[in-house]
Amino acid sequence: MGIKIYNTLSRKKENFVPIKPNEVSMYLCGPTVYNYIHIGNARSTVAFDTVRRYFEFRGYKVNYVSNFTDVDDKIIKTANQEGISTKELADKFIDAFKEDTGKLNVQPACLHPRVVDHIDDIIDFISVLVEKGYAYESQGDVYYRTRKFEPYGKLSNKSIDELETGASQRTGAESAKKEDPLDFALWKEAKEHEVSWDSPWGKGRPGWHIECSVMATKHLGDTIDIHAGGQDLEFPHHENEIAQSEAKTGETFAHYWMHNAYLTVGESGEKMSKSLGNFITAHDLMKDVSPEVVRFALSTTHYRRPMPFNETTIKEATTNLGRIKSSYNNATFRLETAVDSLENDHDWLKELSSLMIEFVTEMDDDFNAANGITVVYQLVKYLNRYLEEDAVSKEVITAYQETLEKLMLIFGIELVNQTDLLDGDIDALIAERNAARKEKNFARSDEIRDLLKEQGIILEDTPQGTRWSRSE
Repeated sequence: MGIKIYNTLSRKKENFVPIKPNEVSMYLCGPTVYNYIHIGNARSTVAFDTVRRYFEFRGYKVNYVSNFTDVDDKIIKTANQEGISTKELADKFIDAFKEDTGKLNVQPACLHPRVVDHIDDIIDFISVLVEKGYAYESQGDVYYRTRKFEPYGKLSNKSIDELETGASQRTGAESAKKEDPLDFALWKEAKEHEVSWDSPWGKGRPGWHIECSVMATKHLGDTIDIHAGGQDLEFPHHENEIAQSEAKTGETFAHYWMHNAYLTVGESGEKMSKSLGNFITAHDLMKDVSPEVVRFALSTTHYRRPMPFNETTIKEATTNLGRIKSSYNNATFRLETAVDSLENDHDWLKELSSLMIEFVTEMDDDFNAANGITVVYQLVKYLNRYLEEDAVSKEVITAYQETLEKLMLIFGIELVNQTDLLDGDIDALIAERNAARKEKNFARSDEIRDLLKEQGIILEDTPQGTRWSRSE
């Protein structure tokens, strides 16, 4: 049946039919580089890296482009506060982004375009919109005539009347420049202490929305397969991208629109964001928590499901990843005494084949990572059961291990033959064990002790707390 994608544009799952057979063109709205990315931003990056990896697993060649927004109000403000140029600030946090996402095992995009390298392209793009009557200059600014694009609102499912009510309440100098309150800026007149470029409309800089339209169409073509980003970008950013791009080219901008849900915090399930001040940066989080555990937690939740991010999430990810790695490492240990093959190999390999079919079925359904990883847990359960047999074969163990490696790589986890857990992983498991003992959940407490023992970690319960050491 092939892959199905939930398309925000149609509000339903659709069969994925690429523009070119066995190829995917995919654009992800990247970060505005004025600070470290928070873990909510990291969710989007990880979620669509997982989507990309699954496409590649299914045999597609993926042309994956993700931009850096390095011209923006927040960048200018932060750079002025720090007394450095916008380029210096952007360079610093682009490097930080690459470092943080590298720790999360995110594959670099095929291309990471920057706005400052596309100013001429942006001016040319805007000029075409002006020529076509979709844009107009006003006192050094250039605005898009929103009403002229008749299908405006088709992505976010908003009506012009609904939007007009909100826009009409806005006041200020910018509103006075507009023909219509709904119009949005394509080019902004230069202000004092702001980076700017020469243009047919005077010195200025691009608006936010035009930047992605230009970079996506320049590097992927007038029509792309998939445009992705966070749920918060659906309106107005992606809505405006459609209006600009389709007005210029006369073509469908993107066939499929994918949006990941928010990361939530607190009892009320509040969205994590910089504006609310309730965020933690990925940079800081990974000082205390294994990046591998963070990656596993983010990549094994369905991208469209709001994801609570708390200590429980980290503990569950630590435990589940530990179980998978423990099974994989135990299989490596049994290989040393395994025979080449056994009579019952066929039964175990048939079960493995069934699990692979089930995994693909689940992941083909809009990249349902939560169901996909559940199949991986089933695979681990069967492998553990096999390892309890008196006699085991290299053929079966190798097949299970190689399959486990391939599937875990989709989630960004590289399995290697090692028994060492990171110190942070061990501490998290001990904290969970202590909580289980306090709640008199001794079965779970013993399970964690056994899991750590399998990994060569010896626990010693003392009046001062639990101490651990690695066995020789």
